Amino acid sequence: MRGGSSPSLYGAADMREVAEITDRAGASGSVVDLIGNTPLIRLERIADDITPGVEIYAKAEWMNPGGSVKDRPAYMMVSRALQNGDLKRGNTIMDSSSGNTAIAYAMIGAALEFPVTIIAPENINSERRKTIEAFGAEIVCSDPIEGSDGAILLAREIKRRDPDRYFMPDQYNNPLNPLAHYETTGPEIWEQTGGRVTHFIAGVGTGGTIMGVSRRLRELNPEIQTFAVEPAEILHGLEGLKHMETSIVPGVYDNRGFNETVFVSTEDSYAMMEEMVRKEGVFIGHSAGAAVFAAVEKARSITSGVIVTVLPDSGFRYLSEKLWW
Repeated sequence: MRGGSSPSLYGAADMREVAEITDRAGASGSVVDLIGNTPLIRLERIADDITPGVEIYAKAEWMNPGGSVKDRPAYMMVSRALQNGDLKRGNTIMDSSSGNTAIAYAMIGAALEFPVTIIAPENINSERRKTIEAFGAEIVCSDPIEGSDGAILLAREIKRRDPDRYFMPDQYNNPLNPLAHYETTGPEIWEQTGGRVTHFIAGVGTGGTIMGVSRRLRELNPEIQTFAVEPAEILHGLEGLKHMETSIVPGVYDNRGFNETVFVSTEDSYAMMEEMVRKEGVFIGHSAGAAVFAAVEKARSITSGVIVTVLPDSGFRYLSEKLWW
């Protein structure tokens, strides 16, 4: 089931402001209204060596209509831009993304009838490329060797060359990114656990999820401990996660906003992806594998508590990478 009476993703005022545009686009009561209120799944078989007083839960963010956690900040950034006039008819939504945010933009652009241009490394996987293009968005490729940082720099250059054409949400630096999680993901977790959550763990890409959820949960209960998950290797295979020490650090990220960083190897993350699908029947992606691995390690180190992590997307977006056979 979805998260019961958890707060809706955006307030009534926000939706009234964008109503005229969404109505014209045929999007009133549309797919964007399905964003948020995702289920919380108890992981009962992934670790049989934790004490009975420890529970592990995971937020099933692939249940968002665009298939990932990125639907939340993408829609908040676009809807607020419509509200304040930064996004107007004739503009193109353009930003850098290696996949999930790109798909969220493409879906939202299709629903609201705005063109979308995505700047992504040339080696973006085939599932994501095909999904983005299916929504009608354009993909401009950056140097694959430069990874997500190269896409960020190219997006900035494209915006600089033609500022009036593009609305660039700038997910890495837009404060609405963590605000979306502060206003929605955090309260949902609090309500779905009945306020019992003691530990929160999330991977770091832009930093929006860990910053927003951590801030909200620690306001509700200062005793809650929160942990950011990063790749252990500089050159890693964890799509969606950043090794902060060697990357362009997002403006929304601040390591003072959580208790500790946990480093997880690509090998351990991939192994956890396989374990989750076989033991729990939950098909997850790269960053989710890292997050669950970190959650299990934390569960083994405590004698009581309620640990919650986030599953940003599903394994269906990685089938071409042949990780499961």
